[in-house]
Amino acid sequence: MNMLMSGAILLHLMSALIWVGGMFFAYLCLRPVAASMLTPELRLPLWSQVFKRFFPWVWLAIISLPLTGHAMVWMFGGMQVVDWHIHLMMLSGYAMIAIFLHVYFAPYKRLNAAVAASDWPAAGSQLNQIRRLIGINLSLGLLTAAVAAFGRYAY
Repeated sequence: MNMLMSGAILLHLMSALIWVGGMFFAYLCLRPVAASMLTPELRLPLWSQVFKRFFPWVWLAIISLPLTGHAMVWMFGGMQVVDWHIHLMMLSGYAMIAIFLHVYFAPYKRLNAAVAASDWPAAGSQLNQIRRLIGINLSLGLLTAAVAAFGRYAY
């Protein structure tokens, strides 16, 4: 059981780091530079391609995080025995997944269509919507990481 738990913790942690770290980099590092240096004709296709490379990693994360999270809860004895911070992590994790699914199937799809049509105002509008939603998800992800790190000590 220890080996299984260690593997679940490792996969869970790596998935969270990739997802939240990728959002942090994109939102706080890449976005300001791209906005200040690139015209819409360059910036919007760049973002379309960045998301094309990043979103498969997010898909892996949104599959592995609930699977490993629920497996660890099960190994601990079930939802009735885990502390409040585990429930909060699961709630925020599922909220983040819902936000990502909306981003992926709505504004991201529309962003790609607008970029393909060279409709820069429409693409910019979709990118702005994605930016706001990623900002929310980044905030939730950082909060979730803080809860994971300190939740068990907050008594």
